Amino acid sequence: MDSISSAASTVQKRTNARYWIVVMLFIVTSFNYGDRATIAIAGSAMSKDIGLDPVGLGYIFSAFSWAYVIGQIPGGWLLDRFGSKRVYFWSIFLWSLFTLLQGFVDLLSGFSIIVTLFMLRFMVGLAEAPSFPGNSRIVAAWFPAQERGTAVAIFNSAQYFATVIFAPIMGWLTSEVGWAHVFWFMGGLGIIISFIWLKVIHDPNDHPGVNKAELEYMEQGGALINMDMKKAERKVSWAEKKAQIKQLITSRMMIGIYLGQYCINALTYFFITWFPVYLVQARGMSILKAGMVASIPAICGFLGGVLGGIISDWLMRKTGSLNIARKTPIVLGMLLSITMVVCNYVDTEWVVVFFMALAFFGKGIGALGWAVMADTAPKEISGLSGGLFNMFGNISGIVTPVVIGYIIATTGSYNGALIYVCIHAFVAVMSYLVLVRDIKRIELKPL
Repeated sequence: MDSISSAASTVQKRTNARYWIVVMLFIVTSFNYGDRATIAIAGSAMSKDIGLDPVGLGYIFSAFSWAYVIGQIPGGWLLDRFGSKRVYFWSIFLWSLFTLLQGFVDLLSGFSIIVTLFMLRFMVGLAEAPSFPGNSRIVAAWFPAQERGTAVAIFNSAQYFATVIFAPIMGWLTSEVGWAHVFWFMGGLGIIISFIWLKVIHDPNDHPGVNKAELEYMEQGGALINMDMKKAERKVSWAEKKAQIKQLITSRMMIGIYLGQYCINALTYFFITWFPVYLVQARGMSILKAGMVASIPAICGFLGGVLGGIISDWLMRKTGSLNIARKTPIVLGMLLSITMVVCNYVDTEWVVVFFMALAFFGKGIGALGWAVMADTAPKEISGLSGGLFNMFGNISGIVTPVVIGYIIATTGSYNGALIYVCIHAFVAVMSYLVLVRDIKRIELKPL
């Protein structure tokens, strides 16, 4: 009987439900980054209206990341405890609600506006905390190793796509009807998306569109298809959890990966916080034009992001080596990002846009940290491991906007800010070349 069923499954045409899963991850991550970027697009007009200086704006930019970093380990724990589908739904719903509420801060006056805005940005960060560990878990559950780089690159490239699609819309809303509409538009759409999520996302074994042939293909390639099954087997004590975390943060490979992600995220946060403001203040563009121009490097980042994943998976199939497959695009991409420093020495607008686009393209190619995470995370604590990785990476989101704010306030120029970002790209290269060594899945040692 078994031989008949196995013969039937080999004849059976394999379904491709996993592709629809990654499409949904892409859509949700676009909104995730769109909601982060609202303040960058609305920032210039908003700061005029409510009286924010560059240092104050830097702190508002960083409010999101304070909460995002604090929420990573609890968010990862919630994902491992309650599964990706349920936790992620509440994540999308709540971050969208807090985004929408930011549109009402001008009903207040004086210092209370700044405090409320900081708190709402903080709550967006807290609500978004499980999103990327959730993405990583879902990709680890649904995709075999040889497809994982592309799957991760697709959801990760949504950060650039968000700028391509939403920056011009948000720029138009700010200039035509006022900055508050940016928050209402993004928040309202996000709430609708959260309910679509419930309909589309399922565990591999529960998905109505998956057949046995696809499940077998995924599992044979290393997909963790039973990740959210049989949760009640054994309760893990807090002491054991702490021991597991200690094993991660004392691993040389993981330290290199964490440092690399911190540095890569310095580029990300420059682009989603100060870059549109740079175009307005340092390059004299209108808000509407800055919204349009910001989408050009973002298109290049999107293309680089998808290309990085495709190159990585191609190298994986050709060489069978995770080291070659993951490190090559990261190193080359980060080296390409350093070209943005040329902007300090040119005045021609199109040359500035060209080198920013080139840098963003490189950053896209090199942004494979989540693929490395899906390759290395211990299967028992995939969510927690992703949370820890994202926590270290997003400390950069606290530091970068504030440091750049101080650099601009102190020097009256953006030149130091660009050098600061380029140094981070170089450190990311060194981290992967010198610290990481062999990329492999960590096997946890029992207590």
